[in-house]
Amino acid sequence: MRKLIVLVLALSAVMLLGVNAAVAQGSMKTEVGDGEGALDIIAWAGYIERGDTDPNYDWVTDYEAETGCTVNVKVAATSDEMVSLMNEGVFDLVTASGDASLRLVYGDRLQPINIDLIPSWSTVDDRLKEAPWHTVDKDGDGTAEHYGVPYQWGSNVLMYNTDIFPEAPTSWNVVFEEQTLSDGESNKGRVQAYDGPIYIADAALYLMAKNPELGITDPYELDQAQFDAVLELLRTQRELVARYWHDVTAQVTDFTSEGMVASGSWPYQVNVLQFDGQPIASTIPEEGATGWADSTMMHVDAPHPNCAYKWLEHSLNPKLQGDLASWFGSVPSVPAACEGNELLTEEGCAINGFENFEKIHFWKTPIAACGDDRGDVCLPYSEWATQYIAIIGGR
Repeated sequence: MRKLIVLVLALSAVMLLGVNAAVAQGSMKTEVGDGEGALDIIAWAGYIERGDTDPNYDWVTDYEAETGCTVNVKVAATSDEMVSLMNEGVFDLVTASGDASLRLVYGDRLQPINIDLIPSWSTVDDRLKEAPWHTVDKDGDGTAEHYGVPYQWGSNVLMYNTDIFPEAPTSWNVVFEEQTLSDGESNKGRVQAYDGPIYIADAALYLMAKNPELGITDPYELDQAQFDAVLELLRTQRELVARYWHDVTAQVTDFTSEGMVASGSWPYQVNVLQFDGQPIASTIPEEGATGWADSTMMHVDAPHPNCAYKWLEHSLNPKLQGDLASWFGSVPSVPAACEGNELLTEEGCAINGFENFEKIHFWKTPIAACGDDRGDVCLPYSEWATQYIAIIGGR
């Protein structure tokens, strides 16, 4: 844990200083050659499937057959873990969310992507092509470079037990404030929260609606007074939380057999529990939701760059995109995937929130610059990490 905290602090400091590192960024490839025989990817659970869980969901086998590149996957539970693993320098690609991507860019862990080597780039959703979490003018020449290829996006959801909530909860207060539920019992000890500093944004989003006098307009841009109010809410929530989850399998088990009734979650866990016949559903409450827009990014010293570029192209295949969206409960980065996919169905993209893009507060790395006329008075990610670790520890 100490190693992780040091890494988070170091990478956040680099961002805050706006340093353009003097070390080489790695040369952008100009052509794709023969594969090196292997590909090592850091990914969220459920993102790289080869049919082990369900044979209908397999987008690795055909890639390996076509390229001769054997895919090895390291599942990461949090963005901080992804940053830590990429710092080790032994992986080719990572499916990074917005709260990790810029730390990786400014921490010199990534090489820019030559989109001319990705024939299917033109099929990517226009809302994602120039997204600020993967498109950065790092070298200051006035032209932004691409550091990632959009993969999937979606919102964090409120997952709940339908036996306890016959109707969907309308507010996130079911996980933030103690209350008596429909079975006459308190929610204390029956709810969960995400084990990652970025969860502070979920609490901030809740307070945006509940306490508008705080003046929060962006849950990732919190000045000291706003930050202190959010931390107080999270300390109160600490008394309710049975587990801070980061392992999706553990959360599924908790909702299956440990009496959990509500938690922020990902659509993936909802799908797994519903497939198992559990009384589980999900909703986006009236306060809105945070979310993730993930990009596949390449390590600056990727040991298998040709296999990596072949995967980047493969990752935009409409069938892969549609199958993955069906499996994870996410939205494809390729709109064409929304049509004609048997697993996703014609309604799948709408159900998963294709039209909610502008309503989602996508994960991003908090920095000191507030993004408005307050100046550099917002709390950076390093402070988020320090304070959230303390809260989880009961301090």
